[in-house]
Amino acid sequence: MTTLVSAAQDVKSRLVAEVDARRDDLIALTQDLIRIPTVNPPGDCYLEICEYLARRLKKSGYAIELVRAEGKPGDSDRHPRWNVVARREGTHAGDTVHFNSHHDVVEVGRGWTFDPFGGELQDGRIYGRGACDMKGGLAASIIAAEAFAAAVPDYRGAIEISGTADEETGGFGGVAYLAERGYFSPTRVQHVIIPEPLNKDRICLGHRGVWWAEIETFGRIAHGSMPFLGDSAIRHMAAVLREFEDVLYPALGSKRTAMPVVPPGARQSTMNINSIHGGQAEPTDGFTGFPAPVVAHSARIVIDRRYLIEESPAAVRQEVIDLLERLKAERQGFSYEIRDLWTISPTMTDRDAPVVRSVAKSIGEVMGVVPEYVVSPGTYDQKHIDRIGRLKNCIAYGPGVLDLAHQPDEWVSVDDMLDSAKVMALTLNDLLGADRAA
Repeated sequence: MTTLVSAAQDVKSRLVAEVDARRDDLIALTQDLIRIPTVNPPGDCYLEICEYLARRLKKSGYAIELVRAEGKPGDSDRHPRWNVVARREGTHAGDTVHFNSHHDVVEVGRGWTFDPFGGELQDGRIYGRGACDMKGGLAASIIAAEAFAAAVPDYRGAIEISGTADEETGGFGGVAYLAERGYFSPTRVQHVIIPEPLNKDRICLGHRGVWWAEIETFGRIAHGSMPFLGDSAIRHMAAVLREFEDVLYPALGSKRTAMPVVPPGARQSTMNINSIHGGQAEPTDGFTGFPAPVVAHSARIVIDRRYLIEESPAAVRQEVIDLLERLKAERQGFSYEIRDLWTISPTMTDRDAPVVRSVAKSIGEVMGVVPEYVVSPGTYDQKHIDRIGRLKNCIAYGPGVLDLAHQPDEWVSVDDMLDSAKVMALTLNDLLGADRAA
C-alpha cells in the first residue's frame, strides 16, 4: 500500500512540475490568443483563432475538426461561425474528459489604460479583452492537457479540447450547434469542464435562467406641434417603465433562491432593460441636419430577465404579460406586441457528480483549501451541454476573477492560471490516469 501511495504521489509531483515548466509557454499562449481580436458581435477572426488552436493542438497529437455553424444566428460569409474540436486518444479504453472554452469576446468599451488586444504582461498579470473571460482559461486547459500527456503518456480514454463561438451572444453558433450534432452526447463525452473565470478555488455548478424579449408599444404619427392629434408610443412605453419600477421590480426583489449564486445580490430575480428605441431612427454617420417634428408611432425595449431555479419559464413570461394586459385595460389607446428572443432554463449539477468530486479533490491538493460551490448569475454554455447534449456531469472551473469580465483593463493572473492548470492536470489524472481501474 505504501508503494502504491508513493507512486501516485510521484505522478502528481511530476504533473505539477510539468505545469510549472510550461509557465513561459502559458504566458505566450495567452498573449497570442488575446491578440486575435475575436469581438462578438459581429464575430471577427473566428477562423483565425480556430486555425491557430488547430495548429497548436495538432502538434500535441490531437485530431482536429473545424466545424462551421452554417445557418445559425450571426453566421454569414462575412462572419462565419467557426469552432474547433480537438481529440487525443489514450492507450486504453476509458472516459472522455472535455475542456470547452469560448473564443469570442465582448466589445472593448471605454476606459482602457492598456492596449485591449496587446496581451501586455505587467506585475504577474496579462491584460487584454478576453484575458479573464476566457482566453486565460482556454490557455490553462491546453497547458494542463499537454502536461498530463507528457507525465502520463499511457492514460486511459481520451481528452478533448474545444474552442467555440458566440457564447457571449447565447452560444447558438457554438456549443449549441455542436450539442445538436452529438459532440456532447454522454456516449461520447463523460466529463466536461468549462474554464470560465469563477475564481480558482471555486467550482461553479450551474447558472440562473434567462428570458430575453422585445416589447413594442404603438402610437399614431402626427405633427410635433400638435401632439394631441397623434398618440405617442414613447409615452405608452413610459407607462410600461413606470409599472416596472412600481410593481415588477419590487416583486422580483422578493423572490429568493436556495442556489448558491454569486454575488449575493443575484440570489434574487433580476431584470435589466438592455436597450430602448423610440421615435425616429438615429441619424446616419455624417448627417448634420435636425430631427423632424413628429409624434412617435413606435417605441421598443429589450428586456433581459434572469430567473431562479424555483421559477418556471412560463410564469416568468406571464408576469410581464399580466402587467401589459393591465395597462391595456386601464390606458386609453395602449397597444403592444411582445416578441420572445430566447429563453434558457436554470441548470445546476449535483455536488456529488464525478467531475465535481474530482475537481474538488484536486483543488485541495493544489491549494490546500475546500472549494466554494457557487452558481453563476449569468448563463454560460453549460446550458446547451445539459439541455441539448443531455450531459449532466458538467461544471465551470477556471482562473480569473469573475468581477473583471467585460470590464476595461481586464486581466488574468499568471499564478492563478498556473494553479488552475495544475488542478485540471490532477483532475485528468484522477479521471483518466493509467492506474485508474478500467
